Amino acid sequence: MTSESPTDPKLMSALKAAQLYYLQDLTMDAIASELRTSRSSVSRLLAHARDTGLVEITITSPLDRGAQLEREIAARFRISAHVVPVPGSLSDVDRLDRVAMTAARLLPQYIESNSIVGIAWGSTLGALSRHLTAKETHDTVIVQMNGAGNTETTGIEYASEILERFGRAYSARIQQFPVPAFFDSPDTKEALWRERSTRRVLDLIARMDVAVFGLGSPFAEVPSRVYIGGYLGRTDYKSLAADRAVGDVATVFYRADGSWRDIALNARATGPGFDRLVKVARRICIVSGAQKLPSLRGALAAGLITDLVLDEGLARRLLESVS
Repeated sequence: MTSESPTDPKLMSALKAAQLYYLQDLTMDAIASELRTSRSSVSRLLAHARDTGLVEITITSPLDRGAQLEREIAARFRISAHVVPVPGSLSDVDRLDRVAMTAARLLPQYIESNSIVGIAWGSTLGALSRHLTAKETHDTVIVQMNGAGNTETTGIEYASEILERFGRAYSARIQQFPVPAFFDSPDTKEALWRERSTRRVLDLIARMDVAVFGLGSPFAEVPSRVYIGGYLGRTDYKSLAADRAVGDVATVFYRADGSWRDIALNARATGPGFDRLVKVARRICIVSGAQKLPSLRGALAAGLITDLVLDEGLARRLLESVS
């Protein structure tokens, strides 16, 4: 800090120049005019203000903020987190794309040869699949975790496009799951689950090494496909509301406290039960947008996530909600 007298004319001029430049955003030309001096003199006064400690400049990196948020999330929830710096001015669509792009760059570290990788189709995985980077693997299988059919479509074309992108990126074999997202009756599901052709796919799902999924949410501005694709009828929505569901993973719904077993619609759902999903070694969740906070908190409460990729705004909201 300076040892100059606080009434020193040069110090006072430097202080005035610094206030005009840093606090009022005046240009050096404007400051020169106001102080009746030259532009070069203003530059020297600003340098003097920095040298004497009148002005301290701090650079705050968004990457540093992200690292701090990652550490706090890891400590609070005991998971690995990757926070994506995203400007608050971005639309939810662009925010999702940024997060999906980052997740796509991270995935190769989790997917190895001789592994079974489960994929839950949806808006997030669709965005993710468009940004995948190639990694050569051997004897790797990409398996669809839940059915995609409904009364309007088989869902095969939509789900297969996502699966094929994963297959190409990792030189992997793909396995579709050609069943409805939801059966009309739990009895129909139980009967089909006993068929050998279905059991072959269920066996792959049971042996997954990695599961990759987004979070379905009735609150999101980027609509989750299960809520807009003709999968749910009016009766289903009433049932989910009565059961206080806040989100889903692979069309299996859960509440804010992570409970899921007694949600009525889950008896007809084709995704893996959470008792099975939590046994998968790496469970990678990609999520963006503040509207998905209730869904994210519920998924964390259920213990579904080991690795989380999310945007900075949602990361902050998550930590604020548990502070």
